[in-house]
Amino acid sequence: MASANHRGTGIFRRSVSKRLSPEFKEALDGLPGVPQLKRVGERPRLGSYLADLWDRRLFIYVGARGEASTSHSRDRLGLLWLIIRPLLDAVFYYVIFALLLKVDRGMDNFVAWLLVGLFMFQFTTRSITAGVGLIRGSKAMIRAFTFPRASLAISNVTRELLLAIPSFATMLVLIAVIPPHALPTPLFLLMVPLLAVQLLVNLGLVLVLARVGALLPDFARLMSFIQRVLFYGSGVIIPILNYELPQWVERIVTGNPLFVMLEMYRSILVYGEPPAAGDWLYFLAWAVGAFLVGFVVFWWAEESYGRE
Repeated sequence: MASANHRGTGIFRRSVSKRLSPEFKEALDGLPGVPQLKRVGERPRLGSYLADLWDRRLFIYVGARGEASTSHSRDRLGLLWLIIRPLLDAVFYYVIFALLLKVDRGMDNFVAWLLVGLFMFQFTTRSITAGVGLIRGSKAMIRAFTFPRASLAISNVTRELLLAIPSFATMLVLIAVIPPHALPTPLFLLMVPLLAVQLLVNLGLVLVLARVGALLPDFARLMSFIQRVLFYGSGVIIPILNYELPQWVERIVTGNPLFVMLEMYRSILVYGEPPAAGDWLYFLAWAVGAFLVGFVVFWWAEESYGRE
């Protein structure tokens, strides 16, 4: 009886080894018995998880590029809406807050200040809005294939970056041609490392919100409210610090990493001044912290994604 079982195990090993990866073939060499087999969807170790993400980096990029190219395929104007929408917003807010409410008093270049705030803030909000429904919207793929689920968040952030590049170029052209002209300088190159840090913040927020959205589907209903709070609390369209505020409100505003981020972009692109070293360290600390917390929180629940 034992020899029959051994013979059956050998036949099983030979029949499936042709179709399995080398790693799994090595695991089969430990048969008889199944102590080395793992449950489908089990959370891998963190090191293995990171290695799997790195191995799939090309797949993630190609997938993100494909989604970016087809994201507005049903619209007549296509990807032009990525430029038209923030421009319409800028015109609307300029009429309301500059021409009617006169909030631009004492500011030399309110148009450039407004455009930089809108374009760079919307880059972050587009990422985090999609992040809330990331797991639920990808449930069919999660159930059909085995892959590190964090690749969905990385793909989402990469797609939004690819979509935003034309709008960034448009923003730079607009602030240069609209009086009083924020002309390009070598200092504009600081936009590249600042954008890299912003991407890290976006990814951390997407990972956290994807986990929350998978756990609490109703959380998506709150996103419009959260975005409005961030919009007005980050000084996107109103120079908040030009007004007298209670000290505790001013501390909250100046401690908001998105507010610090926009002030850094405006310092580089509008005022032609390098951001303070303290701002760089503060925003980088927020970016690294958001990413580490988001990644661990997301990875910890890896086994739960795709379940009802």
